[in-house]
Amino acid sequence: MKKIKLLSLMLLLLPLTPVKADEGMWLLPLLEKMNSGRMTELGFEITPQEIYDLNNTTLKDAIVIFGNGCTGEIVSDQGLVFTNHHCGYASIQQLSSVEHNYLKDGFWAMNTNEELYAEGLTVSFLESFTDVTDQVEKALKKSKTQEDKAKALDKLQDKLCKKAGCDDKFIVGRLTSFYGGNTYYFIVYKIFRDIRLVGTPPSSIGKFGADTDNWMWPRHTGDFSIFRVYADKDNNPAEYSEDNVPYSPERHLRISLAGYEEGSPAMIMGYPGTTNRFMTASELAEQRERNEVAIKVRTVRQDVLMADMQADPKIMIQYASKYAGSSNGWKKWIGMNETFAKLGVQDRRAEEEVAFTEWVNAGGQERIDRYGDALKNIDEAVAGRKADNLLAAYLRESLGSIELVNVSAYGGMIKEALDKKDQEKKDAELASIEAALENFYKDYSMPTDKKVAVAMISLLKESIPAEELPSFYQEIDSCFGGDINAFVEDLYSKSLYTSLDKVKAAVDAADVSALTDDPACKVLISYIKSYNPHQQALIEYAEQFAQGKKDYIAGTLEMREGEAIYPDANFTMRLTYGTVLPYYPRDAVFYNYYTTLKGVMEKEDPSNWEFVVPEKLKELYEAKDFGRYANDKGEMPVAFISNLDITGGNSGSPIMNGRGELIGLAFDGNWESMSGDIIFEPELQRCISVDIRYVLFIIEKYGGATNLIEELDIVE
Repeated sequence: MKKIKLLSLMLLLLPLTPVKADEGMWLLPLLEKMNSGRMTELGFEITPQEIYDLNNTTLKDAIVIFGNGCTGEIVSDQGLVFTNHHCGYASIQQLSSVEHNYLKDGFWAMNTNEELYAEGLTVSFLESFTDVTDQVEKALKKSKTQEDKAKALDKLQDKLCKKAGCDDKFIVGRLTSFYGGNTYYFIVYKIFRDIRLVGTPPSSIGKFGADTDNWMWPRHTGDFSIFRVYADKDNNPAEYSEDNVPYSPERHLRISLAGYEEGSPAMIMGYPGTTNRFMTASELAEQRERNEVAIKVRTVRQDVLMADMQADPKIMIQYASKYAGSSNGWKKWIGMNETFAKLGVQDRRAEEEVAFTEWVNAGGQERIDRYGDALKNIDEAVAGRKADNLLAAYLRESLGSIELVNVSAYGGMIKEALDKKDQEKKDAELASIEAALENFYKDYSMPTDKKVAVAMISLLKESIPAEELPSFYQEIDSCFGGDINAFVEDLYSKSLYTSLDKVKAAVDAADVSALTDDPACKVLISYIKSYNPHQQALIEYAEQFAQGKKDYIAGTLEMREGEAIYPDANFTMRLTYGTVLPYYPRDAVFYNYYTTLKGVMEKEDPSNWEFVVPEKLKELYEAKDFGRYANDKGEMPVAFISNLDITGGNSGSPIMNGRGELIGLAFDGNWESMSGDIIFEPELQRCISVDIRYVLFIIEKYGGATNLIEELDIVE
């Protein structure tokens, strides 16, 4: 462990050695030591100190966590936030109705009084980022089991949170591991909870191309939405109130209309979610098999959902966000498996492991003692958990997607609330549960869910051994002659969880037995009883796997001593830098580095909802009414690509030029590098971004929201 700390220090002091292309999701405190020279070579004028300095206001203060899985950026001195349309999608959907369909028609607030509160949405600012590896080592010294370690880490986190003044609501602290648990940082965030929708294009712009174009280049999607952060009169985070005012940020981004050229420097600051760049060959095979399960199950479910969504505008609104969340992962996993095979990723990982083993064996007994079991522990854990991993995936993806079964879990929560003797606590819990149920049923279609249930129960029966099926399948055979349709019809006709009114009536009558003995509850219990043993089996291998991973990463760092090596993404703030570049996806095919509004018109297909073009946008195009947002060729740029290293979580991240000015919003990766979470492909990997000029064009020319344009700090 001490050797790893020394190595970390050495990495900070060593000169940067060449890394492949511009790969890397870099920790901000390490920029000066690891990346300054390379950034200067690429043409960046901004310095690491101007990007990140905890003692002074810097660029990082304008970058936020948007919701629970995206990035956003502050773009005005009144707390205006830009992010992706797909990042704001759930909130836009939540605020939509058949009468006010903001998904279909878009929305533009012409003043702050028209802005709409997005309930449950948060925006988080990074407050501090402190290396606490020494304290973690000390806390874990006497821990012998995984449970002991977890308790020790929880205790340390509580101690650090108390010292930082955390309140678990507006100031939150997280103890976060890096390099496979070899390094730890304590990170503090300030969370704002009054966030309001300001503007969004219609889905025909913000989601243009939908599933067909998802993860693809060339792209023509205006993937942006606009929100505003509100604070109390003292500029502090607060719950929603009509008395709150727009937040006055420490820093906001300037917006450049200068555009870019091939080779222009570009960088992202944001919150990439998860990468596994130290993944071994056995893990990769496991990932591929798990992907296949999810692809198979989601294909069936999504077909059911889409049929009902296209048949009914109300269901389209109710299930738009659910479908988008499911299909995004589904298509990513299809591309990932295809790329694994095409690029020989598993074989390349195996070669790296051979090199690692040779290095370990060449280092004498001390090195063998430290790292000799690393790969063995990983491989044994992966092999040992294989069957349970796949069975758990099948159960989770199929039965876990039946909404009636999931919502029946509230029966137990309601029972616990009703059993409370303290009337105030009882009322508070029941009110919270009622609010959650109202939110659920607002976006619930019982007939649609019933179709999903038939499809999922049938698919599971065909996919796993009979002895692994939940016990309710025996009831299907014994009481319904094996007829799944009849079983589901009976289930939905008898369950009170098909309707909010029925659930409320049972709660008002304090009819606990009706709430907990419901047939949907019985299916849920049967499902959980089948799922839990597999999950427990996975837990039993967790310690062996974690130790193997920790040792493998530690050994890799030591083996590659002298290189600047970044830790895997874990939804902490990172910077990645590179250049605007085209690429060749395959022989004789060339993809340019930007697209224009002309491509939108070329893709138009009025018979396909994914490629419908709004009439007003066509009129603006025909008139060439692009204003100051056209490029020097008179074209209206829509999207562009760069060789930046990104992953999920980076959605909505600002793409900035060499001066730190906003030129676009990252929203996707490209199909040819879908294995990018595992291995960076310098010749193929590209980050797809919407051009900020297209964003502003849509706001001003299409939306007519000149009030927002006037609020921005635009550099001509």
